[in-house]
This record gives sequence, C-alpha cells and structure tokens, in this order.
Amino acid sequence: MTRARGLSFFVALSVLLGACGKDEPRSGGQEPVASTSAAPVSPAEAVREAQVRQPDATGERKRDGLATVQIAQLPRQAVATLRLIETSGPFPYEKDGVVFGNRERLLPRHPRGYYHEYTVPTPRARDRGARRIVCGGPKKQVDDCYYTDDHYATFKRIAD
Repeated sequence: MTRARGLSFFVALSVLLGACGKDEPRSGGQEPVASTSAAPVSPAEAVREAQVRQPDATGERKRDGLATVQIAQLPRQAVATLRLIETSGPFPYEKDGVVFGNRERLLPRHPRGYYHEYTVPTPRARDRGARRIVCGGPKKQVDDCYYTDDHYATFKRIAD
C-alpha cells in the first residue's frame, strides 16, 4: 500500500511538472545543452519558469525574467528596510545583512557573498515572518535589490 501511494505521488508529480528531458552528454568541459522540452526540471526552476511567463504590472520583463515592483508599491515596512540598507542600519534583527546563498537560483548568478538578506517586519508576526529584501553588491548600494513576501519562493526586482 505504501509503495502504491509513493508511485501515485510520483505519477502526479510527473504530470504536474511534465516530462523532463535529459541533458546532452558533456564534452570537453562544456556546459550541458538543455533539451527542447519546455518542462522545468526542479521545483525552483518551475517557479522561475512561472515568473518568466507572467508579465509584471508594467507588462515588461527584465533580462533576468523577474517581475519588477516600484518602491511606491512596496509595503511601508519594506521601504523603511530599504532606507536602513542605504544607511547601513541599525537593523532590528540579528540576522539582517547575512550572506544570502541564492540556493533556489531564482536570482541572477553571482559568486557567494554577493547577495545579503534583510528582514522586512511583518505586522503582528511573532517571528521574522516571510518578507525579505535581498540586495547584491556593496551593502550600502540598493541598485540590485529584490523583494520576496513568500520566503524566497518568488522575487521581484525593486525598481526606482
């Protein structure tokens, strides 16, 4: 019975994600060539693929495929956090400013240590909540910042 449940979960997951293509074999140290299959291979890629398909409020997409959000459209707590980032704090949470690993690979790829994360306070939350701002480059620079309100499942590039 357990094996049948596991098999039906796998079948349902396969239907949800579609058939995954195989990568071409590597040769001479080159990167693998992706198959022509339109189905994403991992859950993180599925989220990224969904973000690329949906246009943002202005109808435009950045080169990285992420939607954009204007500063005026952010919650007031996020705007306050951006101002703290610009002035280098002080930050209300001990973990603010720590390196963000980009394990989900939803943000453009950069060397480890490029991105730092900051908590956006959530009213009435007993913990840090799910809202974050992730900025790349020097800590005082807010030119390359992203907002997430679902704990890194999706990101929007913050535009001036």
